[in-house]
Amino acid sequence: MRCQVTDPRLAELSGLVDLGTRMLASGDGGDRVEVAVLDAGCQVVDVRTADLDPYDPEDLALGADGTIWLSDTGDNSHVRATVALLALRPDGSSGLYRLSYPDGAHDAEALLLAPDGTPYVVTKEILGSSGVYRPAGALDAAATVAMERVATVNMTLTGTPGGPVGRAGQLMVTGGAVAGDGSRIALRTYTDAYVWPLVGSDVPGALAGTPVRVPLPEEPQGEAISFTADNQQLLVAGEGAPGNVTVVPVPAGTAPTAAAAPTSPLAALTGPSSTGLSPITSALIAAAVATVAVWIGGKVRRRP
Repeated sequence: MRCQVTDPRLAELSGLVDLGTRMLASGDGGDRVEVAVLDAGCQVVDVRTADLDPYDPEDLALGADGTIWLSDTGDNSHVRATVALLALRPDGSSGLYRLSYPDGAHDAEALLLAPDGTPYVVTKEILGSSGVYRPAGALDAAATVAMERVATVNMTLTGTPGGPVGRAGQLMVTGGAVAGDGSRIALRTYTDAYVWPLVGSDVPGALAGTPVRVPLPEEPQGEAISFTADNQQLLVAGEGAPGNVTVVPVPAGTAPTAAAAPTSPLAALTGPSSTGLSPITSALIAAAVATVAVWIGGKVRRRP
């Protein structure tokens, strides 16, 4: 464990970026955007704010120019006509960029910001088949920009404990990160992290490959993930105060290689899981148990 977050303002911590001696952390700031700056002991030393009222802020990313990007993409009830990306710039200005899905509303908690600045939103699906979307055009503060689905990531049951919804938590994507040197990308569920090598800014191409899975320490509701500032390890955290910020080693085999062969995103749905059942069958069983809990949690947790 690196340190423990005790500040009640971060009781719903869902986004994390490691800067070395400092960390950026996002939670639910209520009726305004808030990004906390933490020291090495997880104490809040500064708060970046913007006069924007988010609906359900989730993940966090830092652009090459120092802009802090916050994904306002949470939608437990699948009712939003648009989602948004919020920008907090180094000069103190801010921006709101509305986006729409091509295939109806989704709940999404993961943001991947490619080295070239392209944002990718990854949905949270109870059956584990997450869509990866990016804007089909340039972000525009004056208009809603349509997104396009460019990839699918299929999670399977792993047996790793953790999360608030039982086995279904092993299938739900709750956060994402891109290494500062552009060498890797990561997605996490409530229980596991998955790391892919990244070449250039080809996020869809990377996600078509086979990731390295990293079981994560058991957390009540793990949602945040970042690469450490030296790009060698993962940093994870979750909701609840006090809550641990934990360093997790990244296994060998996740550096980009020219010989890496892409794998069809459907491959994870065709083989047997460790239970002997197909991943689809196992996912349906897990989803049946968890659906009511997720629905109730969404109703209680989020504002209308």
